[in-house]
Amino acid sequence: MKRSELTEFAVEEEGFKLKIRRGTNGVPIISSNRGSNSPFPGLDTNPPIPLPAAAPIAAAPAAAAPAEEANVVYVKSPMVGTFYRAASPESKAFADTGTKVTETSVVCIIEAMKIMNEIQSEVKGTVLEVLVENGQPVEYGQRLFKVKQG
Repeated sequence: MKRSELTEFAVEEEGFKLKIRRGTNGVPIISSNRGSNSPFPGLDTNPPIPLPAAAPIAAAPAAAAPAEEANVVYVKSPMVGTFYRAASPESKAFADTGTKVTETSVVCIIEAMKIMNEIQSEVKGTVLEVLVENGQPVEYGQRLFKVKQG
């Protein structure tokens, strides 16, 4: 963590969340919310981190969406970072409402740890809606674009 100048690192998987922060003296502080056993005994100095209260609320509309909208898929964020619609502020947006995309079309950029990552549509169709504002932070799995397949 010192070599990379990282102060915090977090990993989430189904039923498991691990967060490592560098303390003031440089020693890693590790917390986990998978049961009471820490994967690193003796270093679990923080209580488990609760999941955000908004997560269960966001899951309810997602369950109803497929029944209402046939052939509609969502391009989701593959990482945590900052969402950008264009390569630079003066450039045209990669994708906007009505844009036709293919599986390899770049639809946005997500900046993570000062690295610009081009995000591809991974679906062929037409963009129905851009769901995130330019410059907004995004989470892993967050919906970015609503696309009608075809």
